[in-house]
Amino acid sequence: MLLSSGSLVTETLGFDGGRRVSAYVPASAPAAVVYAADGQLTAPWGRLLETGNLPPVLVIGTHRVDDEVRRIQEYVAGTSNAEFSFDPKLFAAHESFFVDEVQAWVRKRFDVSFPRRRTAVYGASAGGELALAMGIRHPEIYGTVLCASPGGGYRPSSTLLPPLPNTYFVFGRDEPFFRENALRWAEARRSAGADVVSRQRVGAHGDPFWREEFREMVAWAFAPRPAGEGASAHER
Repeated sequence: MLLSSGSLVTETLGFDGGRRVSAYVPASAPAAVVYAADGQLTAPWGRLLETGNLPPVLVIGTHRVDDEVRRIQEYVAGTSNAEFSFDPKLFAAHESFFVDEVQAWVRKRFDVSFPRRRTAVYGASAGGELALAMGIRHPEIYGTVLCASPGGGYRPSSTLLPPLPNTYFVFGRDEPFFRENALRWAEARRSAGADVVSRQRVGAHGDPFWREEFREMVAWAFAPRPAGEGASAHER
């Protein structure tokens, strides 16, 4: 059974000797779910979804580690170079946690399960790279990727094969490195036939900027789409 409405629930799961996960439980029985990186920051944003005509959305946020190097190694399926050493084993272990252990916890803890069209994955910066990787590697689970200002360690392959999740990118005018990465991914996914939004806003890299777009991203994720709808893009 669900806990009391509009509550923030945090528990510790077994990964890595104990990793915290926070869930924002909406005021009504949830109709959709967003799985998010950096959960100590993003899960409370579920309160932003309680207004307007959005369906009730459960927001599940896995907490990040304090060590930024390890965070990147857990989040990014990158190729090591002279500047940074990625860790495929650490990435794979965290992927199993994010995809399998967390979703099993959600089913057991909240007695809910959602089809892919009602399941999104969200991340910003390195978390955006995680969201992109999860969408490509698990398209049967995540119907939508919500990606804010993705880092550059994970890049699209020369060929992206369907099925690809719908994807919403947001990036700031004042963060050219991350803007370039978002546009690279948007073009690759659009060329592969995915439904894509690419939105530029006034702003720079950071949580306040991403928080402002979160509600609109989630609204787009769960908006009805006619079958065969083509790719789209817009800026402001």
